[in-house]
Amino acid sequence: MPSNLSFQEISELRILPRNKCFYVEFVYELEPVKTEVNDEYVLGIDPGLNNWLTGVSNLGTSFIIDGKHLKSVNRWYNKQLATLKEGKPQGFWSKKLALITEKRNRQMRDAVNKAARLVINHCLQHQIGVVVFGWNEEQKKNVNLGKKNNQSFVSIPTGKLKERIKQLCQQYGIKFIETEESYTSKASFLDNDWLPTFGEKPEGWQPSGKRIKRGLYRAANEELINADCNGSAKCDSFSPNLEIGGRLASVK
Repeated sequence: MPSNLSFQEISELRILPRNKCFYVEFVYELEPVKTEVNDEYVLGIDPGLNNWLTGVSNLGTSFIIDGKHLKSVNRWYNKQLATLKEGKPQGFWSKKLALITEKRNRQMRDAVNKAARLVINHCLQHQIGVVVFGWNEEQKKNVNLGKKNNQSFVSIPTGKLKERIKQLCQQYGIKFIETEESYTSKASFLDNDWLPTFGEKPEGWQPSGKRIKRGLYRAANEELINADCNGSAKCDSFSPNLEIGGRLASVK
């Protein structure tokens, strides 16, 4: 049993069978952590694939959490899955499939927890009091990034990561705002482009800059910036619930 738990504080115990093994979940209430954060300091987060999370704040700080390792884990898992299911009837399952699936799921949970902790530690280090997360509901259903990227994108647990970050924000007294991000990859932050909502783009709307290739965005004055940082900055500065002034020096 976990040595760091006080069993008097546990309100519920769940035993869950999954993939040939049992999980035990201890449910207990966490006390809020008192922190010194400033609501004027804001972190915008743009989720992606190769760059799993890109964060830019109005303090000039920034970070990128790499997503290539998770892509590699998923591709190896899918390759093993295809080999074991080859020539088998639909719905085939085995002990070997259960083992590799459980291993992959544990790797995903570990990645979610570590990435969320990196985000929160960044906020606490710089006293950031607001996190704005760019997110489109049901964005994975009609994704069209090519066969290989589609498989990786759908399998990456970004939704779980968003919820984990939200939970930690509540625990540490940080405001969490989820904002629509349909046009963050097109609109230019450096040119202060207005960001329309998906399905409500006005006729004739055109961005000032252009994404010239994956990972690189060109502003109207020919400045080149990281495309994911541009998207993250747009999430930050164009949240419908927030007004944020100033430029983000770190996106250049």
